[in-house]
Amino acid sequence: MSICNFKEIQKILIPTDGSVHSACAAECGISVAKMLGAEIMVVNVIDEVVIDLFPKGPQRENVEQELKQDGQRYIKHILDLVEKEGIKGGSLLTKGRPFEQIVHLAKDLNIDLIVMGTSGRGGANKILIGSVTERVIEYSPCPVLVVK
Repeated sequence: MSICNFKEIQKILIPTDGSVHSACAAECGISVAKMLGAEIMVVNVIDEVVIDLFPKGPQRENVEQELKQDGQRYIKHILDLVEKEGIKGGSLLTKGRPFEQIVHLAKDLNIDLIVMGTSGRGGANKILIGSVTERVIEYSPCPVLVVK
């Protein structure tokens, strides 16, 4: 696919973490999909690093269950918007390092475009935490549209 030939975009991946930034990106991705007649795949990645902060046992299982429920809620919200626009959509809830899972899914699902938000975080927070969006941009097999 030529990066300039937007008509070839048939599959769009929209990662969501429930933030305002990912909701804005989802709205943008839905608009692009509607304009191009593309389908959407919505994904939420349960961050293993968060789960690993808890020792094995009931507390860890409860945290993981809460994160799954939250992820399902975030996905449902976006899929409701997708359906309202009459766009074909699907979803995945997965676990791992967010940027790795997003890149992996983009490759496995032959995604043509990833649309994701960024919090615009900078300075020390960016150095300490890192940016999922930046890493997706770096490793993605397809174009990434970043919505600030």
